[in-house]
Amino acid sequence: MKTYSAKPAEVEKKWILVDADGVVLGRLASLVALRLRGKHKPIFTPHVDCGDNVVIINAEKVKLTGRKVANKRFYWHTGHPGGIKDRTMGQILSGKHPERVIEKAIERMLTRNNLGRQLMKNLRVYPGSAHPHEAQQPQVLDIAAMNPKNKRSA
Repeated sequence: MKTYSAKPAEVEKKWILVDADGVVLGRLASLVALRLRGKHKPIFTPHVDCGDNVVIINAEKVKLTGRKVANKRFYWHTGHPGGIKDRTMGQILSGKHPERVIEKAIERMLTRNNLGRQLMKNLRVYPGSAHPHEAQQPQVLDIAAMNPKNKRSA
């Protein structure tokens, strides 16, 4: 018996729609990363993009557990002396681009190479409930209903 290795032309990609309203960030990111990579498919091949295209809506309404909204900080440096800057997770979520929180969480769960960058092109995140991918007829993946711990009300 030989090991099956999928070719890029053989992979059938679906479109998945995920509503992030009230869903815990880490749980959402891990399930979406699994779908992007294609590990839920029986034809999974580690070096081939076998994953689905994922559309996430309501990114600004994602929830965090504990005190991460106030205490979790992201740092960067401007390149000038004393130029270290930081933002809290709450500032990012209430700022101009709240979808970046989800994008970064998923990006950090994927492999860090050419394949990971290619997989990130299959992800689309929108802060509101509107998205331009109705023509692809995405199937709804209800992450909140998979496990009671996935959804937070307050």
